[in-house]
Parts: sequence; C-alpha cells; structure tokens
Amino acid sequence: MSFFKSFGPRAAVKSALAASVFVASMAASAQSIVVASTTSTEQSGLFSHLLPEFKKASGIDVKVVALGTGQALDTGRRGDADVVFVHDQKAEDKFVADGFGVKRYPVMYNDFILIGPKADPAGVKGTDIVEGLKKLAAGNAPFVSRGDKSGTHAAELRFWDQAGLKDAKGSGYKECGCGMGPALNMAASTGAYVLADRGTWLNFKNRADLGILVEGDKRLFNQYGVMLVNPAKHPQVKQAEGQKFIDWVTSPAGQKVIAEYKIGGEQLFFPNAEK
Repeated sequence: MSFFKSFGPRAAVKSALAASVFVASMAASAQSIVVASTTSTEQSGLFSHLLPEFKKASGIDVKVVALGTGQALDTGRRGDADVVFVHDQKAEDKFVADGFGVKRYPVMYNDFILIGPKADPAGVKGTDIVEGLKKLAAGNAPFVSRGDKSGTHAAELRFWDQAGLKDAKGSGYKECGCGMGPALNMAASTGAYVLADRGTWLNFKNRADLGILVEGDKRLFNQYGVMLVNPAKHPQVKQAEGQKFIDWVTSPAGQKVIAEYKIGGEQLFFPNAEK
C-alpha cells in the first residue's frame, strides 16, 4: 500500500474539518461589528439596554469601544471601527466631508447640564449656561473639565467661548483628560462644578453633595449621530453589518427601544431619527 493511499483519505478528512472550522470562524467573525462611541452612551447604561435588542433582531454582536467623541472619530479614521456613534455634529460633518464616513444619521438627543455643589457657592443656579460660566470664572470656582476632546468637552469649550472666556476660565479650572464618569467622581470628591450629559448623570451613583444647577438653556441641546466608516477608505469595514445596525437604530423598532430606556422613571434619550 502506498503512502498516499494510506494517508490520503485521513488527510482529506482533517483538511475538510479544518476548512469547516475556518469557515465557521469566518462566519462568526462576519456577524459582529465594532462601534466606536462616546463614554456617555456606555456610562449612561444605554448600550446595555439597546444592544441585546439589536442582537435579537439581527443576530449581530456589537463590540463597543467607548471613548471621547474626538477619539472615537479618530478610531473611525484609522479604520479600527465599522460604525461611529457620537455627539459633536460639527466634527461629525467634517468626518463625512473628509470621506471617512459614508453618511451621518441623527439618532437621538438629550441635554447637557451644569453640575455643582448644592450650596452653589459661585451662585450659578439658573437657566443660562453662559452667565453661569461667567460667575464661575469671576469667583475662580473649582471646575473639572474633561479635557479629552469628547463631545461634552467640545460643547464646554463652545460655551466658554460664547461667554468670552476662552482664555480666562479662572484659576479653579482643571482638565482631567478623562471620561464623564471619572470627571463626575472628581467633582464629587472635591466639591467642584462640571458640565455633564444628563444620561450619565442620571446613571451616576456617587453624587455626594452634587446637584443640577443650570439646565433648560437651548444651547445645552445634545444631539447624537451615527455613521458607517467608509469602506472605500478601509476595505475591512463590515459594510453590510454596520449598515444593518444604523438602519435598526434609526428604525421605529430601534427608536422605541431608545425611548424606553429610563432610570427612576426618567427618560435618558429622546429618539429623533429623520424619516
């Protein structure tokens, strides 16, 4: 009996098994996507509520990389994510205009709020974010800035600019270079003021003596958008699966799931996908 006759069938079986395992592995890989998103969507608990429903509807797993919006967009620029889900429309529009994203879809909104000690030693309480920041700067009040190029950080810098205080925020101003949760923790432990998104605040447990001091200003509106990373720039992008996520999260079914996410009876995000 020749070597080939005795070995061939067994080798063929092994080869077939290896091929089937490889194909199954590739199929499993194809049924997952990476979404680069903000710390606010994760730390608010939204994704823990949203993604299991998407998995039921599509069979697709989602791995979330939670970063500040600027870093999330950079992740998309490098092709290290399939979808970007963030909240800085100016930066999102540039991402698409520069060819890194295919199209921007609005998904939902909530608002920013100014948090601080309930006693409010700087006297900022009210509905005008610009006037509040002017008082903080005038009193050199402690203020924790995320300083991480996130959507919240971009909004905060915009408000300082509107107050005419871009380079005069007061001696109490400190950047942590951190996410929303850690920034809130720092404010809680030091009695400082901080700009936060309402979703993360509602899910934040370590409030100490902090409370909401400024809210209701129309300038505090906080819009979220979602984009497919451009497969023309990065061929590895899972275009079909990524677009399924976008289509679902902007569909009536996905929008309903977003609206249903509440903490203590309070809704965290308000769906507003364009139809």
